Amino acid sequence: MNFQRKAFIIKTFGLLGVQMSIVNLSETVECLLEAVLQKKTGYVCVTGVHGIIESQDDSDLRTILNNAFLCVPDGMPTVWMGRLRGHRAISRVYGPDLMLETMRATKNLEVRHFFYGGAPGIAEELRSKLKNLYSGLQIVGCYCPPFRPLNADEFLNLKMQVTACKPDIIWVGLSTPKQERFMADALTQLDTSLMIGVGAAFDFHTGRVRQAPRWIRQTGLEWLYRLIQEPKRLWRRYLNIVPRFLWLVLLSVFKKS
Repeated sequence: MNFQRKAFIIKTFGLLGVQMSIVNLSETVECLLEAVLQKKTGYVCVTGVHGIIESQDDSDLRTILNNAFLCVPDGMPTVWMGRLRGHRAISRVYGPDLMLETMRATKNLEVRHFFYGGAPGIAEELRSKLKNLYSGLQIVGCYCPPFRPLNADEFLNLKMQVTACKPDIIWVGLSTPKQERFMADALTQLDTSLMIGVGAAFDFHTGRVRQAPRWIRQTGLEWLYRLIQEPKRLWRRYLNIVPRFLWLVLLSVFKKS
């Protein structure tokens, strides 16, 4: 791939206190490559309705989102809100797609990747699948964390691994808001350029969790598809975030009218 450097000026729009980047998938990948080549540091939040609603009651999370290198629209509702504000060029930057497109774009570049997250064995399985899919791809390490914050010894072990393999990008496959907090806390302590939180992408790409068909993802009903798949785990989340998001958006519209 012949990557042409260019200056990126990413504009944003405010959505319930969160500054969302006005980008599409290809622009996001180009921006990530530019950042890596220039050795810029930052974390990328792939943010949908879940993260926005979580941030309404958590000012620390809202600050984390607003301090991100990019805060890209992961869900169709965020895209629709951007377009309603007149930003016609915005489109969905879906975490699993962003991961694959970045892997494809870097398969022949000196860009080193590291996977953090997933259940035991998932990151290693993902590494094997992606290296088979994209010959030449450099995936230099994996770390499977426990289902809790790392203790001091565990974080030191992670830090030593990252220092040894020096990845350019650490892909973080945790849930929201765990992954955003982890990236904001860990970035300055790890020898890397970018950290990108992609949620369930590890599970989707290894087949551990079935991904919604593309037509469902484009209608904004992926939450319903996932709820049907994992009702015990997700019903409380969606019972809270879906009606609350709609209500807060309506309130914001009426305040401006």
